[in-house]
Amino acid sequence: MTADLFDAASMYDEDYLHFFAPGSGAGGPTHGPLVGTAYSDTNPAAELVWQLLGLEAGMTVLDLACGHGTLANALAARGCVVTGLDSSAVFLERAAAAGTKVEYVRGDMRALPEWTGRFDRVVNWTTAFGYFDDDTNRVVLGEIARVLRPGGRLAMDLDNLAKFLAGWTPSRITVARDNGDMLVDRHHLDPLTARFEVERTVIRDGRVRKLTFLKRLFAYPELRDWLTAAGFTGVQGHGEDGTPLTAAHHRMIVTATR
Repeated sequence: MTADLFDAASMYDEDYLHFFAPGSGAGGPTHGPLVGTAYSDTNPAAELVWQLLGLEAGMTVLDLACGHGTLANALAARGCVVTGLDSSAVFLERAAAAGTKVEYVRGDMRALPEWTGRFDRVVNWTTAFGYFDDDTNRVVLGEIARVLRPGGRLAMDLDNLAKFLAGWTPSRITVARDNGDMLVDRHHLDPLTARFEVERTVIRDGRVRKLTFLKRLFAYPELRDWLTAAGFTGVQGHGEDGTPLTAAHHRMIVTATR
Protein backbone atom coordinates (compact mmCIF):
# COMPACT_ATOMS: atom_id res chain seq x y z
CA MET A 1 0.00 0.00 0.00
CA THR A 2 1.40 3.39 -0.98
CA ALA A 3 1.36 6.68 0.86
CA ASP A 4 -1.65 8.85 0.15
CA LEU A 5 -1.10 11.52 -2.48
CA PHE A 6 -3.02 14.07 -0.39
CA ASP A 7 -4.60 14.35 3.05
CA ALA A 8 -8.16 13.14 2.49
CA ALA A 9 -9.13 13.84 6.11
CA SER A 10 -8.43 17.56 5.65
CA MET A 11 -10.47 17.58 2.46
CA TYR A 12 -13.54 15.58 3.48
CA ASP A 13 -14.40 17.22 6.79
CA GLU A 14 -16.98 19.48 8.42
CA ASP A 15 -16.05 22.35 6.10
CA TYR A 16 -16.81 20.18 3.10
CA LEU A 17 -20.23 19.32 4.53
CA HIS A 18 -20.83 22.99 5.32
CA PHE A 19 -20.47 23.92 1.67
CA PHE A 20 -21.70 20.86 -0.19
CA ALA A 21 -24.07 18.73 1.89
CA PRO A 22 -27.83 18.83 1.25
CA GLY A 23 -29.38 21.89 2.84
CA SER A 24 -26.15 23.87 2.83
CA GLY A 25 -27.57 26.36 0.35
CA ALA A 26 -24.74 25.85 -2.13
CA GLY A 27 -24.34 23.77 -5.25
CA GLY A 28 -21.70 21.17 -5.94
CA PRO A 29 -18.23 21.75 -7.34
CA THR A 30 -18.42 21.16 -11.05
CA HIS A 31 -17.25 22.04 -14.52
CA GLY A 32 -20.75 21.06 -15.64
CA PRO A 33 -23.86 19.53 -14.08
CA LEU A 34 -23.12 16.73 -11.66
CA VAL A 35 -25.26 13.63 -11.88
CA GLY A 36 -26.59 12.08 -8.72
CA THR A 37 -24.50 14.40 -6.64
CA ALA A 38 -24.47 14.14 -2.87
CA TYR A 39 -24.89 17.92 -2.83
CA SER A 40 -28.53 18.04 -3.88
CA ASP A 41 -31.76 17.28 -2.10
CA THR A 42 -32.85 15.29 -5.14
CA ASN A 43 -31.10 12.19 -6.35
CA PRO A 44 -31.47 11.37 -10.05
CA ALA A 45 -28.50 9.02 -9.69
CA ALA A 46 -30.62 6.38 -7.99
CA GLU A 47 -32.86 5.95 -11.04
CA LEU A 48 -29.89 6.04 -13.42
CA VAL A 49 -27.96 3.43 -11.43
CA TRP A 50 -31.09 1.33 -11.11
CA GLN A 51 -31.54 1.22 -14.86
CA LEU A 52 -27.90 0.85 -15.91
CA LEU A 53 -27.18 -1.96 -13.43
CA GLY A 54 -30.55 -3.71 -13.68
CA LEU A 55 -31.04 -3.40 -9.93
CA GLU A 56 -33.84 -5.21 -8.13
CA ALA A 57 -35.08 -5.07 -4.56
CA GLY A 58 -33.12 -7.50 -2.40
CA MET A 59 -29.86 -7.21 -4.33
CA THR A 60 -26.69 -6.61 -2.30
CA VAL A 61 -24.99 -3.34 -3.22
CA LEU A 62 -21.70 -1.81 -2.10
CA ASP A 63 -21.52 1.97 -2.39
CA LEU A 64 -17.75 2.36 -2.47
CA ALA A 65 -16.59 5.76 -1.20
CA CYS A 66 -20.17 6.47 -0.20
CA GLY A 67 -19.51 9.93 1.25
CA HIS A 68 -22.37 11.11 3.41
CA GLY A 69 -24.72 8.48 2.08
CA THR A 70 -27.11 10.17 -0.33
CA LEU A 71 -26.96 7.46 -2.99
CA ALA A 72 -26.60 4.57 -0.52
CA ASN A 73 -29.67 5.70 1.39
CA ALA A 74 -31.67 6.20 -1.81
CA LEU A 75 -30.88 2.67 -3.04
CA ALA A 76 -31.73 1.21 0.37
CA ALA A 77 -35.07 3.03 0.28
CA ARG A 78 -35.78 1.20 -2.99
CA GLY A 79 -35.24 -2.17 -1.33
CA CYS A 80 -31.59 -3.00 -1.94
CA VAL A 81 -29.41 -4.39 0.85
CA VAL A 82 -26.76 -1.68 0.90
CA THR A 83 -23.34 -1.40 2.48
CA GLY A 84 -21.58 1.95 2.34
CA LEU A 85 -17.82 2.21 2.80
CA ASP A 86 -15.87 5.43 3.23
CA SER A 87 -12.68 6.60 4.92
CA SER A 88 -14.28 9.69 6.50
CA ALA A 89 -15.75 9.26 9.98
CA VAL A 90 -17.43 12.67 9.64
CA PHE A 91 -19.20 11.63 6.46
CA LEU A 92 -20.25 8.25 7.82
CA GLU A 93 -21.73 9.84 10.93
CA ARG A 94 -23.91 12.04 8.77
CA ALA A 95 -24.84 9.14 6.49
CA ALA A 96 -25.96 6.98 9.41
CA ALA A 97 -28.02 9.82 10.86
CA ALA A 98 -30.50 9.43 8.00
CA GLY A 99 -31.80 6.33 9.75
CA THR A 100 -32.02 4.05 6.72
CA LYS A 101 -31.08 0.38 6.83
CA VAL A 102 -27.58 0.80 5.42
CA GLU A 103 -24.54 -0.87 6.95
CA TYR A 104 -21.93 1.88 7.07
CA VAL A 105 -18.29 0.82 7.39
CA ARG A 106 -15.21 2.95 7.78
CA GLY A 107 -12.48 1.52 5.59
CA ASP A 108 -9.95 1.86 2.80
CA MET A 109 -10.90 1.04 -0.79
CA ARG A 110 -7.35 -0.23 -1.37
CA ALA A 111 -7.90 -3.08 1.09
CA LEU A 112 -11.57 -3.96 1.44
CA PRO A 113 -12.80 -6.25 4.24
CA GLU A 114 -13.22 -10.01 3.80
CA TRP A 115 -16.17 -9.56 1.47
CA THR A 116 -15.08 -11.86 -1.35
CA GLY A 117 -18.04 -12.51 -3.66
CA ARG A 118 -20.49 -10.76 -1.32
CA PHE A 119 -22.09 -8.16 -3.60
CA ASP A 120 -24.37 -8.28 -6.63
CA ARG A 121 -23.47 -4.71 -7.54
CA VAL A 122 -20.82 -2.10 -6.71
CA VAL A 123 -21.40 1.62 -7.23
CA ASN A 124 -18.55 4.14 -7.19
CA TRP A 125 -20.08 7.57 -7.74
CA THR A 126 -19.27 11.26 -8.17
CA THR A 127 -15.59 10.97 -9.11
CA ALA A 128 -14.62 8.71 -6.22
CA PHE A 129 -11.88 6.80 -8.06
CA GLY A 130 -8.35 7.80 -9.05
CA TYR A 131 -6.95 9.32 -5.87
CA PHE A 132 -3.78 7.20 -5.69
CA ASP A 133 -0.80 6.40 -7.90
CA ASP A 134 -1.68 4.33 -10.95
CA ASP A 135 -0.51 0.99 -9.55
CA THR A 136 -2.67 1.53 -6.48
CA ASN A 137 -5.65 2.68 -8.54
CA ARG A 138 -5.41 -0.67 -10.31
CA VAL A 139 -5.36 -2.40 -6.92
CA VAL A 140 -8.67 -0.70 -6.14
CA LEU A 141 -10.21 -2.18 -9.31
CA GLY A 142 -8.92 -5.60 -8.26
CA GLU A 143 -10.55 -5.18 -4.86
CA ILE A 144 -13.86 -4.27 -6.52
CA ALA A 145 -13.64 -7.39 -8.67
CA ARG A 146 -12.90 -9.50 -5.59
CA VAL A 147 -15.96 -8.43 -3.62
CA LEU A 148 -18.34 -8.84 -6.57
CA ARG A 149 -19.90 -12.22 -7.14
CA PRO A 150 -19.32 -13.77 -10.60
CA GLY A 151 -21.70 -12.00 -12.94
CA GLY A 152 -21.92 -9.01 -10.61
CA ARG A 153 -21.78 -5.53 -12.08
CA LEU A 154 -20.04 -2.23 -11.44
CA ALA A 155 -21.00 1.37 -12.22
CA MET A 156 -18.48 4.21 -11.90
CA ASP A 157 -19.30 7.91 -12.35
CA LEU A 158 -16.35 10.13 -13.32
CA ASP A 159 -15.58 13.37 -15.08
CA ASN A 160 -15.85 13.06 -18.85
CA LEU A 161 -12.31 13.96 -19.88
CA ALA A 162 -13.20 15.53 -23.23
CA LYS A 163 -15.79 17.87 -21.74
CA PHE A 164 -13.76 18.52 -18.59
CA LEU A 165 -10.68 19.74 -20.44
CA ALA A 166 -12.77 21.95 -22.70
CA GLY A 167 -14.17 23.84 -19.72
CA TRP A 168 -11.60 23.94 -16.92
CA THR A 169 -10.07 27.24 -15.82
CA PRO A 170 -6.82 28.03 -13.93
CA SER A 171 -8.80 29.33 -10.94
CA ARG A 172 -12.33 30.01 -9.80
CA ILE A 173 -14.59 30.69 -6.84
CA THR A 174 -16.10 27.22 -6.51
CA VAL A 175 -18.72 28.12 -3.90
CA ALA A 176 -19.71 31.52 -2.48
CA ARG A 177 -22.36 31.99 0.18
CA ASP A 178 -24.25 35.11 1.19
CA ASN A 179 -22.42 35.40 4.52
CA GLY A 180 -19.03 35.64 2.82
CA ASP A 181 -18.00 32.01 3.24
CA MET A 182 -16.39 30.67 0.07
CA LEU A 183 -14.09 28.14 -1.50
CA VAL A 184 -11.50 29.42 -3.97
CA ASP A 185 -9.65 26.86 -6.09
CA ARG A 186 -6.46 27.16 -8.13
CA HIS A 187 -6.04 24.38 -10.69
CA HIS A 188 -3.05 22.71 -12.27
CA LEU A 189 -3.13 19.88 -14.80
CA ASP A 190 -0.05 17.67 -14.99
CA PRO A 191 -0.03 16.06 -18.46
CA LEU A 192 2.70 13.59 -17.45
CA THR A 193 0.49 11.97 -14.80
CA ALA A 194 -3.00 13.03 -15.99
CA ARG A 195 -3.57 14.35 -12.49
CA PHE A 196 -5.69 17.41 -11.84
CA GLU A 197 -4.21 19.18 -8.83
CA VAL A 198 -6.17 21.73 -6.80
CA GLU A 199 -4.98 24.20 -4.18
CA ARG A 200 -8.11 25.15 -2.23
CA THR A 201 -8.56 28.16 0.04
CA VAL A 202 -11.38 27.68 2.55
CA ILE A 203 -12.89 30.86 3.96
CA ARG A 204 -15.45 30.20 6.69
CA ASP A 205 -16.58 32.34 9.62
CA GLY A 206 -13.62 34.64 9.08
CA ARG A 207 -11.11 31.79 9.21
CA VAL A 208 -8.86 30.95 6.27
CA ARG A 209 -7.06 27.69 5.61
CA LYS A 210 -5.49 26.04 2.59
CA LEU A 211 -5.44 22.43 1.48
CA THR A 212 -4.38 20.51 -1.60
CA PHE A 213 -6.10 17.60 -3.31
CA LEU A 214 -5.93 15.86 -6.64
CA LYS A 215 -7.70 13.39 -8.85
CA ARG A 216 -6.66 11.26 -11.78
CA LEU A 217 -8.42 12.01 -15.06
CA PHE A 218 -9.31 9.09 -17.32
CA ALA A 219 -10.25 8.76 -20.95
CA TYR A 220 -12.74 5.97 -21.57
CA PRO A 221 -10.38 3.66 -23.55
CA GLU A 222 -7.80 3.73 -20.74
CA LEU A 223 -10.29 2.88 -18.00
CA ARG A 224 -11.88 0.22 -20.21
CA ASP A 225 -8.48 -1.46 -20.58
CA TRP A 226 -7.79 -1.22 -16.85
CA LEU A 227 -11.12 -2.83 -16.04
CA THR A 228 -10.53 -5.59 -18.57
CA ALA A 229 -7.13 -6.30 -17.00
CA ALA A 230 -8.82 -6.48 -13.58
CA GLY A 231 -11.17 -9.23 -14.75
CA PHE A 232 -14.19 -7.32 -16.03
CA THR A 233 -16.03 -7.85 -19.31
CA GLY A 234 -18.72 -6.02 -21.24
CA VAL A 235 -17.32 -2.59 -20.38
CA GLN A 236 -19.51 0.25 -21.64
CA GLY A 237 -19.42 4.05 -21.42
CA HIS A 238 -22.47 6.23 -20.88
CA GLY A 239 -23.24 9.89 -20.30
CA GLU A 240 -25.33 11.37 -17.51
CA ASP A 241 -28.50 10.67 -19.47
CA GLY A 242 -27.67 6.96 -19.82
CA THR A 243 -26.99 7.13 -23.55
CA PRO A 244 -23.64 6.14 -25.13
CA LEU A 245 -20.84 8.49 -24.08
CA THR A 246 -20.09 11.49 -26.29
CA ALA A 247 -17.75 14.46 -26.00
CA ALA A 248 -20.75 16.62 -25.05
CA HIS A 249 -21.55 14.70 -21.86
CA HIS A 250 -20.39 16.18 -18.59
CA ARG A 251 -20.11 12.82 -16.84
CA MET A 252 -18.60 9.49 -17.90
CA ILE A 253 -20.44 6.54 -16.40
CA VAL A 254 -18.64 3.25 -16.95
CA THR A 255 -20.40 -0.07 -16.40
CA ALA A 256 -18.76 -3.51 -16.42
CA THR A 257 -19.47 -7.11 -15.46
CA ARG A 258 -17.32 -9.28 -13.21
